[in-house]
Amino acid sequence: MLSNTFYTIFTLISAIIHVSPSLAFPSYGSLASLSERELAEIVPRLQSTNPPKPPGPLKFNGTKLVHDSAHPWKPLERDDIRGPCPGLNTLASHGYLPRSGVATPSQIINAVQEAFNMDSGTARFVTYAAHLVDGNLVTDLLSIGGKTRKTGPDPPAPASVGGLNTHAVFEGDSSMTRADFFFGDNHSLNETLFKQFIDFSNRFGGGFYNLTVAQELRHQRVQESIATNPTFDFTAPRFFTAFAESSFPIEFFVDGRNPVRGLSTVNATLFFRDSKFPVDFFRAAAPTGGSLALDIFAAYPIAAGKNVNGINTYTPDPTSADFDKQCLLYTNFVTKTVGGLYPKPTGVLRRNLIINLGFLFDAIEDSGCTELFPYGKL
Repeated sequence: MLSNTFYTIFTLISAIIHVSPSLAFPSYGSLASLSERELAEIVPRLQSTNPPKPPGPLKFNGTKLVHDSAHPWKPLERDDIRGPCPGLNTLASHGYLPRSGVATPSQIINAVQEAFNMDSGTARFVTYAAHLVDGNLVTDLLSIGGKTRKTGPDPPAPASVGGLNTHAVFEGDSSMTRADFFFGDNHSLNETLFKQFIDFSNRFGGGFYNLTVAQELRHQRVQESIATNPTFDFTAPRFFTAFAESSFPIEFFVDGRNPVRGLSTVNATLFFRDSKFPVDFFRAAAPTGGSLALDIFAAYPIAAGKNVNGINTYTPDPTSADFDKQCLLYTNFVTKTVGGLYPKPTGVLRRNLIINLGFLFDAIEDSGCTELFPYGKL
């Protein structure tokens, strides 16, 4: 009898240890960097979706109340997901996005336009760029947070998949309020860095995070990463998203009725720490999206680059896109970033990659860049 009991326990443990990764793979888990064997096992078990055309610009794009009775703040439930972006966290906690933290690209585009008045082209470009890297292209779902997933030649086990957190793409080094990947937790609010955010707002902005503070703090965070992070990487696309990240609190977290574009430390705490709109909050008065990024860059210009041999070895990378070579951002993102994550897609995965890459280019079709078709056309 005892031997039978031990046999049963051993069998159960063995089953758990050797359970197929596809059985536990979440519907929102990114398929990027998985091996052909893993994809062949996981993809057939997912509910495939034909990605719908993204929503267009808002019909009414003026300011309006967004912290309203239809979108109350609610605390997190046990399995709700939050991540490195305070804006998306706030949208989920108020129900503009599913409170679970898992959404479709169309839901994200609608939410950032409706609640923040993000420009339609910006909303579509950043959403599809994030989805192509961090989303599940078969199910058309994206998590706004989760465990870290680092790009590289050796794919992590499926259990490690997260959401909007692939390192050196959107989540990246020298964040204003998140630690660098090298130091561990790069998606949770870092209290030391948030205190620095508040300190700079007080020292340079009289208690408000404004353009001057953004310029000084962005420079400070880059210099800190150069001096402390031996793997610091400030090449595209992170080069661009870092300056956009610095501009967004001024553009989206300040009440649209306020002509002074400065975020108070009280309201900054609500957004960054509590994922909460201030009471009686109105969205931006007109569509916007990263328009201050160039002004922030211009205060302390720096070439895109990285630490090449430990701390304080920052070296410009001429192959990286920068503000003078913006079409190169699109080209490298499609060919290197996406191409490296999905080298040989087939079936529904290839189809949906083609569709989503089309949506990405549609957002910048007037930029003068040339559309690329790395996986062919449908």
